[in-house]
Amino acid sequence: MMFVDLNCDLGEGAGHDAELMPLITSANIACGAHAGDPATMRATVALAQRHGVAIGAHPGFADRAHFGRRELALPPAEVGTLVRQQIEALRAFAPVRHVKPHGALYNLAARDRIVAEAVVEAVLAVDPKLVLFALAGSELARVGRARRLRVADEVFADRTYRADGSLTPRTQRGALIAKPELAVAQVLQMVRYRTVRATDGTEVPISADTICLHGDGAHAVEFAQRLNVELRNAGISLRSFGA
Repeated sequence: MMFVDLNCDLGEGAGHDAELMPLITSANIACGAHAGDPATMRATVALAQRHGVAIGAHPGFADRAHFGRRELALPPAEVGTLVRQQIEALRAFAPVRHVKPHGALYNLAARDRIVAEAVVEAVLAVDPKLVLFALAGSELARVGRARRLRVADEVFADRTYRADGSLTPRTQRGALIAKPELAVAQVLQMVRYRTVRATDGTEVPISADTICLHGDGAHAVEFAQRLNVELRNAGISLRSFGA
């Protein structure tokens, strides 16, 4: 039987957390920078524990006005401090199993080795046993493995890919997959065959340890339910990475 992890960004105020939590296996919880606060972290952690969902920190740039989706030119030391402090903030409420950067920080670390090194060093400084969720094939994944972190290669259900294996930037047309049936088909291809069809039509090799499900969409719950059903029908079970 095949297994895959299904993760979701939660604690960000989207209003679907209670409905999504039973449908996923890993929760990336906002740590108070791009979204969230102590009360929200506490409540989201409790919800994850109730449903046996792995708890992860979701650190991002401290830029609430842009929801952490604007790249900030910070020195590596400042990036490291930002990530470390956010992981520690969540650890005040429960043990943390994994770390997944958010938004612009995630995308920047995926392509910029210096930023990737700052993120990895911060994770190691907190706990070298933490799992790092990183875009499959990215600089962050490579640096994490080079420093002997456990890395989960992450793929996206509702984002399109370019021929080099990177995500199509949100600023470009066609970056998001709006039709659920197309997103499900992409997930099944990535998990079963370890390839993804890029926007230029080429088949790109990809490793899929964990699937990102965005929790802030209007139809996030319905899509999560459908994805659960389609994965089971394909003989693919859900479990948290490394469980």
